[in-house]
Amino acid sequence: MSSHASELKIRGARGEMSLHVAKPLGEGPWPGVLVISDALGMTTDLCNQADWLATEGYLAVAPDLYYWGGRLRCMFSAVRQFSAGEGEIFDDLAAVRDWLGDHEDCNGSIGVIGFCMGGGFALVLALSGGYQVSSVNYGAVPDDALASMAGACPVVASYGELDRTLAEAPGRLREALEANGIAHDVKVYPDTGHGFLNDHPSDEIPLWALVTGKLASTAYNEESASDARRRIAAFFDTHLKGTG
Repeated sequence: MSSHASELKIRGARGEMSLHVAKPLGEGPWPGVLVISDALGMTTDLCNQADWLATEGYLAVAPDLYYWGGRLRCMFSAVRQFSAGEGEIFDDLAAVRDWLGDHEDCNGSIGVIGFCMGGGFALVLALSGGYQVSSVNYGAVPDDALASMAGACPVVASYGELDRTLAEAPGRLREALEANGIAHDVKVYPDTGHGFLNDHPSDEIPLWALVTGKLASTAYNEESASDARRRIAAFFDTHLKGTG
């Protein structure tokens, strides 16, 4: 399935927020997917992730969550708000979700997918009641997941075995989902590090990201990424399209 994309702005908590909107070709409506970036924010890769989901038959929207300031300032703010579980970034995500839900080409079924920082937010949003499915890609998992994951939507999650920063996350997430009877697919890819689904052009990766990425063995891995995309699409087809 092919797709086409467009850029537009909506009102965010701190001004006008840009969206990359990718739509399948043909006639809708389709299920919607909110696409949340890694720590680099709005990048070529983020737009490509939305475009890929559109080819799978989803109305995908990727917001520029760093619209209100510089990258580092916005990133540190996002991390603080993630830890607190509240703040303007949650308001911005809610605004995008509402925009997507009201869109004439969305059928009302909405999923969320996130990468790295965005993966942590995707897991938090799985508990919000506003999504039918969540894709968590190398996202942080809270220590109290066993209790806090009660009532979450179905979750498909992917991690890299070489990612030392999240060594315990997939096991803790799988245990929590199983204990709470939540449909899930959690996979750890061998010989794969952090960020393996994000294929950033080299000229878009800042020096600080290259340095911090060494600890987590951050690198795109085509083989693991291809399998993860297959699993995500199949899981979304089951829980968003109902065709799995």
